[in-house]
Amino acid sequence: MLKGRIIFCAFLIVVAASAIYMALDWPFKAKLFPLSVSIPLLILASIQLLQLLTGKAETTDSAAVDMEFSSDVPPEIERRRVIAAFSWIVGFIVCVYLIGFPLTVPLFIFVYLKLASGVGWLHTFLATALTWAIFYGLFEKLVHLQFEQGTLQAWLGL
Repeated sequence: MLKGRIIFCAFLIVVAASAIYMALDWPFKAKLFPLSVSIPLLILASIQLLQLLTGKAETTDSAAVDMEFSSDVPPEIERRRVIAAFSWIVGFIVCVYLIGFPLTVPLFIFVYLKLASGVGWLHTFLATALTWAIFYGLFEKLVHLQFEQGTLQAWLGL
């Protein structure tokens, strides 16, 4: 089992290093995502490999997450919760399709906080404004990323 973990960590290190090496000569926008994924992967896989080689890794064969889900929830409530979560995901995807990603993100944060979480108005407005500011500042101003407009925007000519 230990040999497989070592081989897997070595494989991840090679993949991450290769991605970093290939992306270095690309333009900023093109290399931003590969580097933001590959650099942390290289660091974390290297740390894990060092732990495995020095014997400081986890020595028990227990599960990585040791938690027990409540089994006393009735199936009807479980089903309702799953449907609600799935509905929020589908709703987000439909909103992205209809009104575009930049408008969907703050709208979705606002609606979710008010309808699903019961957060007060002040926190809802602050979280929505902060989300919009970070999204707009990062993607539109810093990276100059152009998002496709939503279907409704295209139909209405906005």
